[in-house]
Amino acid sequence: MTFDTIRFEKSEQIATITLNRPENMNTYNVGMLNELLTALEETAVNEEVRAVILTGEGRAFCAGADVKGVEALISLQEVRKPSQDTLNLIVQAVLAIRQMPKPVVAAVNGVAAGAAANIALACDLVLAAENASFLEAFCHIGLIPDSGGTFFLPRLAGLQRAAAMTMLGEKIFAAQALEWGMIYKVYPAETLMEEATKLAAHLATQPTKGLGLIKRALNQSLHNTLKAQLELEAELQAVAGKTADCKEGVTAFLEKRKPKFVGK
Repeated sequence: MTFDTIRFEKSEQIATITLNRPENMNTYNVGMLNELLTALEETAVNEEVRAVILTGEGRAFCAGADVKGVEALISLQEVRKPSQDTLNLIVQAVLAIRQMPKPVVAAVNGVAAGAAANIALACDLVLAAENASFLEAFCHIGLIPDSGGTFFLPRLAGLQRAAAMTMLGEKIFAAQALEWGMIYKVYPAETLMEEATKLAAHLATQPTKGLGLIKRALNQSLHNTLKAQLELEAELQAVAGKTADCKEGVTAFLEKRKPKFVGK
């Protein structure tokens, strides 16, 4: 499968999706969003892939929408096909990341602005280069954060910080994002992809089905009551206990050796 605006590479059970419009700081358009969604959907069902990396080419992760993308958001009253509706495609991409039954690592290599910041924050583990930044720029043009911004930010950074980011449109650099709990780790720009690949390679050796179930439980925890979450944990634990990797993990523990998980 060939793409025009992203690169999609698979190696050693890792799929790497790279936003690839560096001459435009990887700003997204309908074409890129369609290709990103296709890559995510293919990755979700590919059993050979056990971890995913999402990053950008060049000096930006993604500087937000291109001019036509902004026009599409403003012209919300215009009826368009789902495959031509920018906001619909962004929603689908965020859901595809959260529903992906395997871990997704974001390697934020530069500015992540607007919807791109929220797409990055939707990933399971977010790594960022020291010079990376996150910008909720919507308020500057009279719009509200979409793509899950008003969902993820209060939960990651707290309501006050989320309000400041979204109402003031202040750029948050990687060190501050780390301090606020928005991201997992920060690395020098020159080693970011090496570290992201190392992390994804580790995840690809882990019990993939179990990690997918953990992800389901974390997703549900965002709106479940304690009782409902306890019941869900019991339900998913029963499923996890029947996987081949669980059997291998228990056997390896009893035999005092390192387990060899196969992702099933």
